[in-house]
Amino acid sequence: MKISARNVLQGKVIKIVKGAVNSEVIIQLPTGTEIVSIITNSSVKTLGLKKGKDAYAVVKASNVMIAVE
Repeated sequence: MKISARNVLQGKVIKIVKGAVNSEVIIQLPTGTEIVSIITNSSVKTLGLKKGKDAYAVVKASNVMIAVE
């Protein structure tokens, strides 16, 4: 796999919550940290995502906001 994004995090799908149009996909990294992404149901099907499957969370953003209380 070749990709321009700098932040590629390998993990395992631990949960998929399917909605009417989109699904919430939760990937657990080896450290135990969980990454949540909302993608289309079509993408879930195309990627063959299911619980226990290895997957990558790819983060590409021009900015990241940080907030404190």
